Amino acid sequence: MPRRTPRFTLDILRTPGRFPGFLKTASVCALIAGLLSPLSQVAAAAEVTAANDYCGGQCSDILPPGENGNATLAQILLNQAFGTQPDHAEDQLGPYANLAKGYPTLTNATINTFFNDASFGVASDQVASTLSPAGRSDVTIVRDKKTGVPHITGTTRYGTEFGAGYAAAQDRLWLMDVFRHVGRGQLTAFAGGDPSNQGLEQQFWRNAPYTEADLQAQIDNAVANNGTRGQQAIADANAYLAGVNAYIDASDSGRYFPGEYVLTGHKDSITNAGTIDHFKITDLVALASVIGALFGSGGGGEVNNAVSLLAAQEKYGVEQGTQVWEAFRERNDSEAVLTVHNGQSFPYAAKPASPQGEALPDTGSVTAEPLIYDATGTGGDATATATSATAAATALGSARRGMSNALVVSGQATASGHPIAVFGPQTGYFAPQLLMLQEIQGPGISARGASFAGLSMYVELGRGQDYAWSATTSGQDIIDTYAVELCQDDYHYLYHGTCTAMDVVEQKNAWKPTTADGTAAGSYTMRVYRTKYGPVEYRATAGGKKVAYTTLRSSFMHEADSIIGFQMLNDPDYVKSPQTFQSAVQHINYTFNWFYADSTHTAYYNSGDNPVRASGVDAEFPVWAQSAYEWKNWVPATNTAEYTPASAHPNSIDQDYYISWNNKQAKDYSTASWGDGSVHRGNLLEDRVKKLVAAGGVTRASLTKAMADAALADLRAEDVLPDLLKVINSSTVTDSTAAAAVTKLQTWLTAGGRRTETTAGSKTYADADAIRILDAWWPLLVKAEFEPGLGTGLYTAFTANLPIDEAPSAAHGPTGAHAGSSFQYGWWSYVDKDIRAVLGESVQGALPQKYCGSGTVSSCRDILISTLKTAAGKTAAQVYPGDTLCAAGNQWCADSIVQRTLGGIKHGNISWQNRPTFQQVVEFTSHR
Repeated sequence: MPRRTPRFTLDILRTPGRFPGFLKTASVCALIAGLLSPLSQVAAAAEVTAANDYCGGQCSDILPPGENGNATLAQILLNQAFGTQPDHAEDQLGPYANLAKGYPTLTNATINTFFNDASFGVASDQVASTLSPAGRSDVTIVRDKKTGVPHITGTTRYGTEFGAGYAAAQDRLWLMDVFRHVGRGQLTAFAGGDPSNQGLEQQFWRNAPYTEADLQAQIDNAVANNGTRGQQAIADANAYLAGVNAYIDASDSGRYFPGEYVLTGHKDSITNAGTIDHFKITDLVALASVIGALFGSGGGGEVNNAVSLLAAQEKYGVEQGTQVWEAFRERNDSEAVLTVHNGQSFPYAAKPASPQGEALPDTGSVTAEPLIYDATGTGGDATATATSATAAATALGSARRGMSNALVVSGQATASGHPIAVFGPQTGYFAPQLLMLQEIQGPGISARGASFAGLSMYVELGRGQDYAWSATTSGQDIIDTYAVELCQDDYHYLYHGTCTAMDVVEQKNAWKPTTADGTAAGSYTMRVYRTKYGPVEYRATAGGKKVAYTTLRSSFMHEADSIIGFQMLNDPDYVKSPQTFQSAVQHINYTFNWFYADSTHTAYYNSGDNPVRASGVDAEFPVWAQSAYEWKNWVPATNTAEYTPASAHPNSIDQDYYISWNNKQAKDYSTASWGDGSVHRGNLLEDRVKKLVAAGGVTRASLTKAMADAALADLRAEDVLPDLLKVINSSTVTDSTAAAAVTKLQTWLTAGGRRTETTAGSKTYADADAIRILDAWWPLLVKAEFEPGLGTGLYTAFTANLPIDEAPSAAHGPTGAHAGSSFQYGWWSYVDKDIRAVLGESVQGALPQKYCGSGTVSSCRDILISTLKTAAGKTAAQVYPGDTLCAAGNQWCADSIVQRTLGGIKHGNISWQNRPTFQQVVEFTSHR
């Protein structure tokens, strides 16, 4: 197998290894030789005729690292020993990475240097292979030479979906298996007890602790409630599963199944003993629960909100403390950047004039509900305990990593007169990637784009014949917290006056060392107590009464419902206009912002099952579990309720432009997470796109450049640092250390405030000292600015609601450090509003007092200079302490993006960019 030479320079440091020292060159060579003998699939090249395509060669996409996410044992061993890559495993990583330095000279003609041609079909001279899966005559899978993307064409609906399932298993079988076990809370038993596996299964199973009967009921209900489309969905899913399982059987008998099954002890490399379990319909719901919880379930955090409100009221008194809390909450900040910016109001989750039913905990009484019981070995050691705490905090907070962005410009402002969109989901970076590319053409289906592995019976984000669509996470509140009053003991509660036993759902897991994961043996039981109001998450007293706080999510027990909306998006006979697009995404119950573009129109719609709350209920805080405070027309047996109508969701057609980076959707529309204030990363897009639109003549290249430029921007530098320097420079800086730091910061700011390499591949930032100084300064200045005025208790409580920073090098988000997505959550709006107030500038929605230096410019200046001097004195090793990937002090590496290994193939890290993982650049030239 020849070594593949990458088209860009990979860093020699790689993702922390999960495979121990058996991977020595001498020891693997003989093993590799023996493993190369199993036959691989053979397919002949053939020409494919493109379906109707109205994009005129102006649709492009990219999804790193590569389409091929499966590798045999031999390929894994070669990768571990020599760094070689299987075909198409990372051929999209180089173009993706290269945009960071290549975008300044981008033209329409060079877009596909950094993206794939996303036209339908494959030119005859670009066909690498054609396969009729399982010998079927009603479907073919054609793969192109450049990227290996599957182009699935069927003559029957069943055959089309069978092919989609077969292609998914070809490209992502191991990943699909991993995530069905994550969704079922069984990852450690399947893949090993590594702490990261423990954290992953705990984070997701806590939010979706389903039994097998629960999973099946969701399928039955989705089918029963959606008529013909529901019946079609179940038929499509069964055909898809048949294709997946056909590949499992073929790869097993042909011995080209993913090598991770050997390394984790499920298969024997010599005898081929062992099994790869077939997929079943309930596995799809388990997979959907993971994706929905990760990207599409806004809300939660009501108990944390209550704790910080009580801290504010303790310091300031009830009335003033509530005002302070509301100011920092910024639930409807007038300076926040909006996606629907034409003045339309869409009231949702507003503060009621007279709150009813609040069930605030007694101060100091809150304790988190344990998830782990009966732990042994590495399931109960100190590392495991810390992992559980982190997973719980991630699962229960409102600061959910939304990620994803969109830039959509109406044809009125483009050079061609046709709308242009640059958009995509920011789903983190994994190897293999969570998403996979595909084209599906068959009866009632015509689309190309990305789908989550294992759920790819339809394209979920992509393009149709004459339209394209994408989504960003929206985060409006569809999760409420109820205080159920306990009775009899800690495991019974009052439901409508009757003492009712909690349901107990358990998952027992045990693991032992394998070749892939050397974690010592361990076990634990995950146990969740469920009520009609959802799973128990906290215990406390409220008004002296013992209560359990539960979380009720409108999409709980409805993980399968969204399949209907995705089916519609793929149907060329359904989506023919912005209105029909909006109608399709109204069937998606997860919290997303949806964007659309065709050759004439653009559109936007915010999806999700937004419950209609009882009058007076404040969605920010826990309420009593009583009928007066339940969702309107709520039926606990099915967890259904009355939802706000489509017209009440932020929506728009043909606005001059749309931007979204998980910012506030529209006026008066509150989201669950904190931080929608005057400075948000959405401003990085808003400022650039607004300027482009004002100038007119927007092109695919200019809009892509705007995205790429924002992807390198440091939000703090661009939107907050100028005012900080204004305060500092209000008098001459006489201290030499501070003066030198100010000069470096100003020089960087003048150059654009970007975190970018000196030259491509240098692995050294331009203005590296200034970046180091700001990274060190920000947490120091925030603490010095706000803690004295707020007091330690309230300051600490507010930092639990909203982290003070999310720089690229921070260990943030569901993927941990090196995750790319940055600047979503932080105290930049607070600093911005406070500093502007101190300077005497106009501030809408100002904080209740001036915090920096108690409001005087001179005292504020002293604080800023003092903390700046401290920051300037910190070494790179102190600011960037290093991890298992990066040496201490390696600034570039600390920021760099890593494809987090979920299998045996590793990839090098790439320079930081804050941009979607899967991304499209589209401009349709005509319409049906």
